[in-house]
Parts: sequence; C-alpha cells; structure tokens
Amino acid sequence: MGEQKNNEGKVVIVSGPSGVGKSTICKEVAKQMRNVRLSVSVTTREKGENEVDGGDYWFLSKKQFQERIDGGQLLEYAEVFGHLYGTPKEDVEEALAAGETIILEIDVQGARQVKAIYPEAEMVFVLPPRHKDLVERINGRGREAAEAAMERLNDADVEIAAGWQYYEHMVINEDLEQAINEVVQIIQQANGEE
Repeated sequence: MGEQKNNEGKVVIVSGPSGVGKSTICKEVAKQMRNVRLSVSVTTREKGENEVDGGDYWFLSKKQFQERIDGGQLLEYAEVFGHLYGTPKEDVEEALAAGETIILEIDVQGARQVKAIYPEAEMVFVLPPRHKDLVERINGRGREAAEAAMERLNDADVEIAAGWQYYEHMVINEDLEQAINEVVQIIQQANGEE
C-alpha cells in the first residue's frame, strides 16, 4: 500500500510551528496547482469563529474520533495541546489512486508516522523568518490565554529542531508569495514537472 508508483499520486507533508502560515500556504498551493488537493484533517478541538466544518477541519466529538481510530480510518493521529488531530486514510488513498498529489498539513509526530507508510513522501517544513516573528504571530492570533501561547512557543522550538532533523525541504515564510512558489516548485520537482 505504501509504495508510490509513477502513475500514482504523491504525498506531500507540510509541517511547521503554530502561527507560521502553513494553512495559508497549503490552501494557496492546492488552489494554484492542478491535480493537487489538500487533505482535511479531523480534530476534537472546538471550531473557531471563522472556520468551516469540512473546509478547515472536520470537527468531531472525542467519541467520533475514537470510533475512527478503532475502525482503522485514520492514517495518523496525535494529541496536540490537549486535542486530537488525525488524517483520514480514505482521502489519501483516493487521491493517490486518482494520480493526484495530496498535501497533508500535519505536525511532526504525524509526519513521521506517514513517512513510515509512504517513504517516498516529500516532507516540507515551514519556518518563520525570525523567532520574534513567530512570537508576534502566535500572540496576535488571540485564540488562547498567555499560558497556552507560551506552551505553543516552547513546542515550536522542539518542532523546528525536528524539522531540521527529518525534513528534506525547509521553506522560510518571510514573503508569503515566495513561500507558496517554493512549495509549488518542490511539488513540481517531485512530480517530474520541472
């Protein structure tokens, strides 16, 4: 199941610390490229004010999430900041069978699980231009208390270290358009479209 043949699609994993702009980059890349789709993760966290169920995430109860785990319906899953996140297996298999590239916006834990299943997956890690930019982005989101924001920043350092260790491609999101273009180029190279 994990081997990717030339006529099959590709898995592209995009990770990075909270607030670095992964979601924006992934959505734009999927919009700009044909035969590229973005996997929609499932989560047990509360839906944000401007988020769309099925668009940003599939928002599930803990019971529904556990049912998906028990049913073997998740390619990977992890607990992050007290909430469960996972990648629906069916979406990935469907995209690959259709010859599409599927982008998985997942954390480092999940990325390592997926890489074990799909060793040919391209791994892209998005970095902030400077640590202070990440601090400003996380604090500027206004989603959580200062304590939770500090926890995200501490975890960001661990994620960045793992990014340097495990990922083939590092993209610095200082200029959004440039970062999007870099990810597009990585996918084009992976697909032999240079």
